Amino acid sequence: MGLKNRIHKGYLYFLTITVVDWVDIFSRPVYKHIIIDSLKHCQKQKGLEIYAWCLMTNHLHLIVSVSPDNFYSLSDILRDFKKFTSKAIVEMIEKENESRKDWILNRFEFAGKYDPKIKCYKFWQEGNEAKEIHSNEFLEQKIEYVHQNPVVAEIVNEPEHYKFSSAVDYAGGKGLLEVILED
Repeated sequence: MGLKNRIHKGYLYFLTITVVDWVDIFSRPVYKHIIIDSLKHCQKQKGLEIYAWCLMTNHLHLIVSVSPDNFYSLSDILRDFKKFTSKAIVEMIEKENESRKDWILNRFEFAGKYDPKIKCYKFWQEGNEAKEIHSNEFLEQKIEYVHQNPVVAEIVNEPEHYKFSSAVDYAGGKGLLEVILED
């Protein structure tokens, strides 16, 4: 990881985690719930603090941090999250009656073919596009960007109507994940 993407404890980060080849895997609820359950686990067991999030069809936006005194670093949490979700989603693709199964697994197999760290399937692209947040203005801009993703993609008309996002929390409701609200 280059210097500009080095992750430090105690800082707030805007991250984008993307499926290889931008495969639209999260168009099916079963795969979305693997991500939600894994994020809940990371919050409860590893101290991940989520400020904003949005799961789109082929990527996940997060604004997150880990307290400086936490045993786990954000890099550790993201590594474990990506490893677990990759394996769980591929297993679910193999098990489910997935109409795109052969095509999807072929894409993931091809993506991992020349990567010595990958045994069979590569699900997530390398990196997390981590951007350290240093100002309230940048934080507000990124929260707005994260929440507007489903509106821009024409999935919903209002951000708070998208179930797989923290926009509902910022609109006064209760979303799928615990979120630390920023005023």
